[in-house]
Amino acid sequence: MTTNRPTIIAHRGASKAHRENTVEAFAAAGPLGAEAVELDVRRTADGTLVIHHDPALDDGRTILDLALADLPGHVPTLAQALDACGGLVVNVEIKNDPSEPDFDADESVAAGVVDEIDRRGTAARILVSSFHRPTIDRVRALMPELATALLHADPDRAARLAEAVDHGHRALHPWFGFVDEALVDEAHAAGVAVNVWTVDEPEAMVRLAAAGVDGIVTNVPDVALATLGPRPA
Repeated sequence: MTTNRPTIIAHRGASKAHRENTVEAFAAAGPLGAEAVELDVRRTADGTLVIHHDPALDDGRTILDLALADLPGHVPTLAQALDACGGLVVNVEIKNDPSEPDFDADESVAAGVVDEIDRRGTAARILVSSFHRPTIDRVRALMPELATALLHADPDRAARLAEAVDHGHRALHPWFGFVDEALVDEAHAAGVAVNVWTVDEPEAMVRLAAAGVDGIVTNVPDVALATLGPRPA
């Protein structure tokens, strides 16, 4: 236990207990100890926003080549996923890698995510992240009040923090192995939160909490709760 209690963020839902990025995983996250859920958004051939980590299904078919009706039943839409998360905070990661077959140069997915959040009126409990900075730049341009975060796995920590600050993003999401108290202090001094991924070992959770991180993304929210304790009242 530490004096700092980071937010427990369930990675792709409660993905150790249930199939990742499914309604079941999202619904189980809260009861297992998460205060937030992270999920991955892509688009189908008919423009529906769906939740899936990889650009292709297990059978090799690319999601962008398929209509919603062609997808397996376990792949939820963004709307279904948000419903399943209930009142939890949701970190919507927009998958938009220039090296992948569904790269969205027009940022239509970003626009669709903003439209869905606007329709629901839930911007206060949504955080949108991406490894592709122009994607979150687009989100911020469309809905400035919506929190955005820059994901990265870059050992040049200072450069990525400066990039987030320069573009007005509220959070930095680095790989946990690059994070220490000095980085967290620098980010906080710049008004930027630090949420780390993906942390399943209790020892690492304790170290990162002591370093002052704001959130820990984990596949095992129940382990995080047992390690970090409940949130202070």
